[in-house]
Amino acid sequence: MRLALIAHDEKKPDLISFAEERQADLERFELMATGTTGQRLIDATGLDIERKQSGPLGGDMQIGAEIASETCDGVIFLRDPLTAQPHEPDISALLRICDVHQTPLATNLASADAVLDELIRQLDGEE
Repeated sequence: MRLALIAHDEKKPDLISFAEERQADLERFELMATGTTGQRLIDATGLDIERKQSGPLGGDMQIGAEIASETCDGVIFLRDPLTAQPHEPDISALLRICDVHQTPLATNLASADAVLDELIRQLDGEE
């Protein structure tokens, strides 16, 4: 099962803390992340993460393509709702493609726990 991890700059520390707390759970997944987020997660946790491009350079769209190809089973995307993003159209497209393909999407820490818990239940065959 493949899981994407994305975080805006102001939310990267939150995602790193989440990954540290849930590392044993995350290790059960094939992980992918946008560029800088992925590197920061690798440095902090040692998790095996496939790094895509940085979000503004197309990383969000690369993950969107994985969702459209049905090779991504969930997304944890800690967004910064208080800061304008130069690649907002790409972000909107990623959120929309999650909706179109019924891909679980978490945009804050509370929903990140819920999405990860549900995906683990599916891994364990408790659908």
